[in-house]
Amino acid sequence: MTNDPTNIVRTAALRPEDAAHIKHPMNPKSEVFVHRLSDHAGIQRMHMNIARIPAGKQSYLPHAHTLQEEWLFVLEGSGYAQVGDDEVAIGPGDDLGFPADGTVHHLKNTGTQDMVVLQGGERTPREVARFPTIAKTAVFDVSKVTFYGDDGSVEEHHISEWVAKD
Repeated sequence: MTNDPTNIVRTAALRPEDAAHIKHPMNPKSEVFVHRLSDHAGIQRMHMNIARIPAGKQSYLPHAHTLQEEWLFVLEGSGYAQVGDDEVAIGPGDDLGFPADGTVHHLKNTGTQDMVVLQGGERTPREVARFPTIAKTAVFDVSKVTFYGDDGSVEEHHISEWVAKD
């Protein structure tokens, strides 16, 4: 692997302990282990990750993007995707696409093994996302997320709060 150009990421050589361990600070069922493939390859205008959601866990919170498109491709495992008001069974080979059109989406691993998903989308300096189950809109910047509640509340969270403290 030491002779490979930086443009090649050997995913078989990725170590589980090197994945970012992400938990949404407002969803105790959220747990995702992420390898940021695009970062390893030097890609800057889009992101692509391999994400592993353990059995019985969820991705983040149901949300809808307003600026960035996102896609997901299920490699292993099974579960459900919330797409708008529908909950749809998903498994290997299923491709999900979310334009910045307000479609709410979320993943739940209801299987007995990890759900492994290839995920990607756009990188912009800022993103605005709607979280309907908690009645908040979030503005994502490089180092922080600011949640604006429908009730007028404002909460600021540093990105480091999303990284699990094992």
